[in-house]
Amino acid sequence: MDQKTNPNTPPVCSYEGSDYQDSFWEAGTRRYEDAVEAIALKRLLTRPGKLMLELGAGAGRNTPRYADWQRVVLLDYSRTQLVQARERLGDSQRYVYVAADIYKLPFVAGLFDGATMIRTLHHMADPKLALQNIRNVLAENAVFILEFANKRNLKAIARWLAGKQKWNPFDHDQVEFVELNFNFHPKEIRRLLKETDFRLQKQLAVSFFRANWFKNHVAHDRLVTLDSALQSTGAWAQFTPSVFSRTEACGSSPTPGEGEFFRCPICGHPLPEAGSSQNCPGCGRAWEYRDGIYEFRIQPES
Repeated sequence: MDQKTNPNTPPVCSYEGSDYQDSFWEAGTRRYEDAVEAIALKRLLTRPGKLMLELGAGAGRNTPRYADWQRVVLLDYSRTQLVQARERLGDSQRYVYVAADIYKLPFVAGLFDGATMIRTLHHMADPKLALQNIRNVLAENAVFILEFANKRNLKAIARWLAGKQKWNPFDHDQVEFVELNFNFHPKEIRRLLKETDFRLQKQLAVSFFRANWFKNHVAHDRLVTLDSALQSTGAWAQFTPSVFSRTEACGSSPTPGEGEFFRCPICGHPLPEAGSSQNCPGCGRAWEYRDGIYEFRIQPES
């Protein structure tokens, strides 16, 4: 991972060149986390839709779980992650691969009737700006599934009480425990969701047994079953390292014009889903389409 900077937006954590999917999920010890996250998604994403925006899609780990949606737009800042996703999922009218910055989303307002952001908010230095941009591209009443890293988890509480950790897990400020890796307090996330016009509908507590001791001493299927049974406690208490929320976009949203899909992240001019490189009629900026991937990242000037 590295940090990319743009003078007009907060810094971005990039997985460019990373083998994250293989090293962390497939070759690593994260089978338990993947399984319980799949259960949480299935419980929260209960209605089908037309167009899903998967923010921080990476190599497409979760994309097959959106089988009830007609089309899925996979968005990630890392082009190499999207190349891996395309290799896994293939070329299809159902998938659209977009390299872009969440702080500068390249879509017209009101385009999507659903969105997910899993294991991505924890890289957002300005979570409110990210949520505002997401709300802007969602249609009225669109469903938005958000996962966030919870600072008020049992391990963090124990370490703080034992004097092994400086930051207080009970205060509401986000904490950057590693560069561009943030944990958030559940109440702060609820506040930000409300301020950015999202209505919280349901919360699940996820990954109760993330510690290696449990994964080394308890059978995988039993751990998953126990976690599944406990997830609903997230409605009234959140002390797990991961929290999943189902929200709904509140208020009115504009209806995209005919043929409008993308939006120039420089000047805001609407652009079509052309399936080719194109120049923005508003500012003249060229946006590349190469190897099945739309390139809408604003590269910082050298």
